[in-house]
Amino acid sequence: MTLQAGIRLGPYEILSPLGAGGMGEVYKARDTRLDRTVAIKVLPQHLSSSPEIRQRFEREAKAIASLSHPNICALYDVGRDGETEYLVMELLEGETLSDRLAKGPLKLEQTLRYGIQVAEALDKAHRQGFAHRDLKPGNVMLTKTGVKLLDFGLAKVLVPPTSDPGLTAFPTLAGSPNLTSAGTILGTFQYMAPEQLEGKEADARSDIFAFGAVLYEMATAKKAFSGNSQASLITAIMSSEPVPISTVAPMTPPAFDRVVKTCLAKDPEDRWQSAHDVAGELKWISEGSQAGAPVVIVARRKHRERLAWTLAVLFFAAGALATVGYFHRAPKPAMPVHFEVFPPGKGTFNNTDSPVTLSPDGRQMVFGVREETGRSYLWVRSLDSAEARRLDATEDAYDPFWSPDGRFIAYGAGGPKLQRIPAAGGPVETICEMTDGRGGAWNRDNVILFTTNGGVSPIFRVHASGGTPVPVTALDRSRGETGHWRPRFLPDGRHFLFVIRSTQPQNTGLAVGSLDSKEVRRLPGIDSSASWAPPGLLFFVRDRTLMAQRFDADRIALKGDPFPVVKNVEYVPVWGSAAFSVSDNGILAYQSGGRAIRRLVWFDRSGKQGEPLGEPGEYRNDPRISPDGKRVATLRVDPEARSADIWLFEVARGVGSRLTFDPSIEEYPIWSADGNAIFYDSNREGVANLYRRSASGAGSEELLFKSDQWKNPMDVSADGRFLIFQESAPKTRLDLWILPLAGERKPTPLLVTPFEETQARFSPDGRWFAYVSDESGKREVYVQPFPTTGSKWQVSARGGTTPSWRRDGKEIFYVAPDFMRKAVPIRIGATFEPDAAIDLFQTPNSWGSDVTSDGQRFLVNIPAGDNPPSPINVVLNWTADHKEP
Repeated sequence: MTLQAGIRLGPYEILSPLGAGGMGEVYKARDTRLDRTVAIKVLPQHLSSSPEIRQRFEREAKAIASLSHPNICALYDVGRDGETEYLVMELLEGETLSDRLAKGPLKLEQTLRYGIQVAEALDKAHRQGFAHRDLKPGNVMLTKTGVKLLDFGLAKVLVPPTSDPGLTAFPTLAGSPNLTSAGTILGTFQYMAPEQLEGKEADARSDIFAFGAVLYEMATAKKAFSGNSQASLITAIMSSEPVPISTVAPMTPPAFDRVVKTCLAKDPEDRWQSAHDVAGELKWISEGSQAGAPVVIVARRKHRERLAWTLAVLFFAAGALATVGYFHRAPKPAMPVHFEVFPPGKGTFNNTDSPVTLSPDGRQMVFGVREETGRSYLWVRSLDSAEARRLDATEDAYDPFWSPDGRFIAYGAGGPKLQRIPAAGGPVETICEMTDGRGGAWNRDNVILFTTNGGVSPIFRVHASGGTPVPVTALDRSRGETGHWRPRFLPDGRHFLFVIRSTQPQNTGLAVGSLDSKEVRRLPGIDSSASWAPPGLLFFVRDRTLMAQRFDADRIALKGDPFPVVKNVEYVPVWGSAAFSVSDNGILAYQSGGRAIRRLVWFDRSGKQGEPLGEPGEYRNDPRISPDGKRVATLRVDPEARSADIWLFEVARGVGSRLTFDPSIEEYPIWSADGNAIFYDSNREGVANLYRRSASGAGSEELLFKSDQWKNPMDVSADGRFLIFQESAPKTRLDLWILPLAGERKPTPLLVTPFEETQARFSPDGRWFAYVSDESGKREVYVQPFPTTGSKWQVSARGGTTPSWRRDGKEIFYVAPDFMRKAVPIRIGATFEPDAAIDLFQTPNSWGSDVTSDGQRFLVNIPAGDNPPSPINVVLNWTADHKEP
């Protein structure tokens, strides 16, 4: 970037860079006259000397200025400052379609909605005489208000304008010499029509070809055409046909496949002849008009759900009638029925901790919902009902599984316990102690299988009514085994599937164990958790595709080849958690997304929102500001691998860099006292251990403390001598411990009680520490001396979390349950004396924060916008859609 913050172009003050492309550099700027934020695109100086490129730049201004459409980026102004030419456009917030597709394909409903908007924008441009000529996912922005089509930098006049455009001459008038001389190729090869690659004249139908390639990619997350070189790519576009969308995404309606195939016709005469026609076809599909389509889509979400649940009720009624009339007439083959279930209220599905799970008879489903407060609960929904019920006693429950009769749901609780609750609601019963398990299963003899201790354990068995757990598998340390996860019973109720986790990749994979012996039989070629369901198939996830393979449960043997069932199924390798479920009567439920995209945003004490830090992402835990205030450490989840890594951001520039790269979960980053190192935990060995590495990224990391318990670093004292960390324990839940950072590094307990103590922060002078405890029945902020003396002060009232200190120790900040940020004035002398809390500002649905050392600015983890919820997809009689190869 060549322009620095503070530089002016005319009345526009440059704020920060946004990006760069072949036709210019883009900056965020402020219009000092209207006091609004805009985007400025400037022509780089090393290009502005070219008359041809200057003309192309002016043509972009003319193209955009004449196009007024809600789905086209608006042009406000065009100007020149010295030798710098620039365009002033509306500033868009969101992500490009290219960035979105990096996370996987879009839902059909989104593909249709966005596709209609792009088609309508193209139709507007074409009617006014302009072809885009560089349509691609990178030039489509997804915003809160819909799609915005960007960058008409290669636009071409199709017909003469009706009036003087007011800029230089008319080098692109029809019939006059074009800026693009004959045989010159402009655009992006991957999306160019055959006639463009031949250097021929491009028109609106060339845009339609590119649009077809974009639609293909939206539906599949794969390029319509690909090659190992430029030559092979051009050959593919000129002579080959892409794999049908319905092959890549089996649930795609045939009508949509036809629309895209027509767009991608080699001969322009064989394509749709206008973007208006394409928009009409897409609207027709979105209104559910295609006969025999495998996906039910209607215009409005409420109508869709009402229709879906009506179909579900009809499905069960039809099943009952078919049973009664079976001997009177031959049954007709059942048709598959597809519908979607959306999370209740403004919540999102908690796919990672509590993915959808069908009851054995397929009549009910249980799933986790993360509410605006950040807390998660289990919800139950019957397939013959339009309403879901929250199980209020299941706060922060995880890994639910059903009893064989569908009357009870067992789950992991933060107690730490394995608990069960009636599916209809009722009192919770504790089965046994369980710390951070990794899945469970329940057979007809009321035997429950589970894992514990963060998954660093064998499989245990316990009776469903309670008792002492007994191991049924044994870890083979010679093979590097660290844990046995995700047990699932086979039909006989005696054998069970489970995943072996090992530090040796070749020894990680699916296996079969038995309640009657210690024999373990490994199933080659499957690394994920798996489930068995009629008609004798094993289901598992491979590369986010749900696969099925014939399985002989009597002989414990796989048969034939696996075949794909559905694409884009959520799978989290580091937890072994797959978001799908198959019932005994042919019902399939799966989830594809539901990720909480968030931003780190600055606020002042009055609650005035400032600039965001970095780009949107899946940020978890509290961000931590470095001692000098110049950098921020945070956890960010990888959208594909679903691992979590530590990222560092520069406050001044907002630029982030990744610090850890292990395919596991690294979390809870905290700064060393001098700001030169980062402490964090990682579960790469099965349980979270404590590590330290240089904040510069240089050198290797250092293992500080390893044990069999799950633990997370909380804070480092100002003198750099002590690290506070929290540790989970079977009897006392979460406790606080001190790790000396010199000498033998032998941990000593700080607070070990029957209650949960967490979120500890040292005072700046190291004499005190603030923390959160639930000893009163709700989470409150407390302060004790360090080392402890038995004295204790409650700082919050009616609930509080996330304590932090001002640098001079004269204020403590915390967050109330209603997201009100509060400041507590502190008088520190011989004793600790807190005053009444002062309200500062509210940040709804915030998930953690930190405050600068002067107490004037807060960095808060808030939602990135109104992200459309990702639904649960339900397929009744799924086998009618899929046949074994």
